[in-house]
Amino acid sequence: MSVNAVPAKPVRAAQKGQQTKAVIVDAALALAAQIGLEGLSIGAVAELTRMSKSGVFAHFGSREELQISVVREYHARFEQEVFFPALEAPRGLPRLRAMFANWMKRTSAEIDSGCIYISGASEFDDRPGPVRDALVESVSIWQAAVLRAIVQAKSEGHLRADADERQLAFEIHGLILALHYEARFLQVPGSIGRANVGFDNILARSATPDAPPAETAAAAKPAASRRLKPVR
Repeated sequence: MSVNAVPAKPVRAAQKGQQTKAVIVDAALALAAQIGLEGLSIGAVAELTRMSKSGVFAHFGSREELQISVVREYHARFEQEVFFPALEAPRGLPRLRAMFANWMKRTSAEIDSGCIYISGASEFDDRPGPVRDALVESVSIWQAAVLRAIVQAKSEGHLRADADERQLAFEIHGLILALHYEARFLQVPGSIGRANVGFDNILARSATPDAPPAETAAAAKPAASRRLKPVR
């Protein structure tokens, strides 16, 4: 055996440990979507995964680390479902429309399960600490991506030069928050349609005559090299 060779057993054990940790995080994320991050506990996740409390604790060390791992996993899935597919659309309004369409698709699914970003903001808005920091960083990364898409739309000539990028980003984000409130809490019919109309209205106020129509948002253009800043 080479001096630098890694024994097979430790490698398999490490792989099994990562697989087990992934199972725990997946279960914890599903639970947090229903009861919130604050409701997570080592005991509840152990019961859900049919593991011992000590077994779950060995992978995370604390309830706080489990919560942070859930935030990171949610962020990673959000990127894969919402952000990265939108990068295939051309820069400018097509890409911004694709981002919002993907966001709406995910939001529509979360009306029944709940959004970690939204529930987490309510739970940790006034509670400093690592969990709040992880939530703030994740949401800030996504908001920066939306703002960047709006700025690019201006540079492409799709939005007027005097359009307020931050105001547009604020209003678009507000649509998602209103949709969660109306559809999940108040259960108002037609909320998804109104959110989509609201997005179109926001763009219509600032779009230039040269802005591409909505149908072109699905046009594909490779952009796999671009990535959001990961959560640490």
